[in-house]
Amino acid sequence: MVSVKSILAGILLLIPFIVYFAIPTYNKVEPDLGGLPFFYWYQTLWLAISTILFSIAALLLARR
Repeated sequence: MVSVKSILAGILLLIPFIVYFAIPTYNKVEPDLGGLPFFYWYQTLWLAISTILFSIAALLLARR
């Protein structure tokens, strides 16, 4: 039987992949942030968000 925690962890792991594969949504230059084009700072922001989501998923799966 699949638990709710496993399903939630799976969803948390899928979110960054969906965002990363939606390239046309962030393949642009404007708006820039501190001189960095949108493409670069958006991907860097999602690296941090992905780390948080993966950590939460790991904690959910480790508490079985």
